[in-house]
Amino acid sequence: MARNNQHYFGPSTRFISLLLVLLLRIIHYAKSDLQLNYYSESCPRAEEIIKEQVNKLYHKHGNTAVSWIRNLFHDCMVKSCDASILLDTTKKQKSEKTSQRNFGMRNFKYIEIIKEALENECPNAVSCADIVALSARDGIVMLGGPQIAMKTGRRDSKDSYLAEVENFIPNHNDSMSLVLSRFKSVGVDAQGTVALLGAHTVGRVHCVNIVHRLYPTVDPTLDPNYANYLKTRCPNPQPDPKAVEYARNDHVTPMVWDNLYYKNIMSNKGLLMVDQQLVSDPTTYPFVQKFAADNSYFNNQFAKALIILSENNPLIGDQGEIRKVCRHVNKL
Repeated sequence: MARNNQHYFGPSTRFISLLLVLLLRIIHYAKSDLQLNYYSESCPRAEEIIKEQVNKLYHKHGNTAVSWIRNLFHDCMVKSCDASILLDTTKKQKSEKTSQRNFGMRNFKYIEIIKEALENECPNAVSCADIVALSARDGIVMLGGPQIAMKTGRRDSKDSYLAEVENFIPNHNDSMSLVLSRFKSVGVDAQGTVALLGAHTVGRVHCVNIVHRLYPTVDPTLDPNYANYLKTRCPNPQPDPKAVEYARNDHVTPMVWDNLYYKNIMSNKGLLMVDQQLVSDPTTYPFVQKFAADNSYFNNQFAKALIILSENNPLIGDQGEIRKVCRHVNKL
């Protein structure tokens, strides 16, 4: 009788166990994927806290909003959206911040202020990678840009990728074909690339990166009157990289999110070579025209492209970690 019972209940028990295992896997992977309102249970006020801090920091230091946007781009283009850009140099590895491609990156200390506020509310819950993503999203709104529904659930890298930075982040003097290929490698098409470069509508460029268009002779693709203005901003052909010498990307509305950037570059008033190439390249110029003509269309396409970039190969599930402090990995 016992053998019969074992024979009868055995397969059923194994079947139920198998179903439970499969169910647990489904739950695990569902929670591992990026999703809207990822912290709704683990830290319900997470996104609200980030928005509060971004608002507060913006009103104290307006240029932080531009830093948030640069953080996302420079982080997500290299391997993954994993906050690797935030790690300081240690005995084991050098920081990505030391790369020439990350020249001018700053305001990392304010990320730590946001992180501290989150740790006070929900310890060990919210990743630095998600802070990078959401602070960029909220910074764009502070500047007058579009509201973007951004998923969360990223985890933080334990490694810096200094050696890989130059292979992923395009240089401002690279050919447009190379720039497009770099963005394509993370899923952003030509139109999306032109839209993302529209972030140059805010912020500033250090003179180090533009003097080659001014001296010894003015770049013929640069408007002569605009070149004269730039020379007042950058009077030295060999500026000190450590000095505060810069020109605004858009000197008319430098801290307003709008499509004036595209109108400027169509008038040969772009600062960087990559800006000028958007106009001279037949692949990208039609999108420049569209964005210059329609601010709403620019905002819509920018939002779509930013979502693709922000979801580039994130660490999820059991990968990486949730850093306690964004500047360094957790202690074992």
